[in-house]
Parts: sequence; structure tokens; C-alpha cells
Amino acid sequence: MGDLLSWLFSFFLLVAVLGTILYQLMCLADLEYDYVNPYDSASRINRGVLPEFALQGALCFLHLVTGHWLMFLICLPYLYYNIKVYIDRCHLVDVTEIFNQLPWEKKIRLYKLGYLVMLLAFSIVWMVWSIVDDE
Repeated sequence: MGDLLSWLFSFFLLVAVLGTILYQLMCLADLEYDYVNPYDSASRINRGVLPEFALQGALCFLHLVTGHWLMFLICLPYLYYNIKVYIDRCHLVDVTEIFNQLPWEKKIRLYKLGYLVMLLAFSIVWMVWSIVDDE
């Protein structure tokens, strides 16, 4: 039962990280189609960056603590990227350069989205596996 609860918590953490990435993508799309000005868009995106990093770090730590070694190893490159970007101080979107960085920022978030969807699929499979294995 504890394994199932850890997979459920992992699932909800993944959905939260996916939500932050989708929100950032929507802000970038709004900026691209001139629905919102660059300052508002950059401040909205920057508000979601650190919670995304914290949620992903918590997810990686959860897999480490619960002994889901394969999922921990799969989550590790994304965590390394987030830490590297944070240490290099490149994690925030610059208001003055946002139009020049728009294609790159969208591409980064689309890669993150694909990676997280893959993690979500693995998490669902292992959650179902733990339900079937308990019976």
C-alpha cells in the first residue's frame, strides 16, 4: 500500500510540474500573438520557474527516498539541467530580450513537456503495476 501511495504522490507531483510548464508555454504563446505585453509575460513566466524547479526536485527526491531507482535515474538529467541553469543564472526570462529568445524558450519548454509526458507514462505504468502486484 505504501508503494501505491508513493506512486500516487509521484503522479500528482508530475501533473503539477506539467501544469507549470503548460502555463509557461501558454504565456509564451500569448506573447507571440501579442495578447499580452512582454513585461507581464516575463513576470508570469518567471513566477513559475522556481516552483517548477522545486516540484521537480521534490519528485526526484521522492523517487530516491522510496527506492524507485530507475525513475530516479530517469529524473536525474532533468534535475541536473535545472540546477545547471539555476547556478548559471539563466533560469529567468529577460524582459528586454524576450522577443529574441522566444523561439528558444518555447523549444526548451516543449522538450521539457515531452520529457515529462514520458515520465508520466512510466509513472502510470508502474503505478498500475504496483496495484496489480499487491493483489
